[in-house]
Amino acid sequence: MSNKTIRRDMVRALAENGAAVSPNNSTDLAHDSVIYCGSGGDIKVDTVNGDTLTFVGVVGGSTLPVKVRRVYTTGTDASNMIACW
Repeated sequence: MSNKTIRRDMVRALAENGAAVSPNNSTDLAHDSVIYCGSGGDIKVDTVNGDTLTFVGVVGGSTLPVKVRRVYTTGTDASNMIACW
């Protein structure tokens, strides 16, 4: 694989849109997204493949390394989150 191909794939992987996250126990996000965490804490999510995970001690200013369908109110105490898609 050439460096040009790798760079092109990386650009395609970047988010083009974003919106504030309002955690909800019963409603999915409007778009499957990667979550940026502005203020640290725990984040409970459903992945796009249906797994329910709790990321413990997420550092503010970081991004979860998984595509997310839902962010739960219960089990989430991080704040200032942004959904990026």
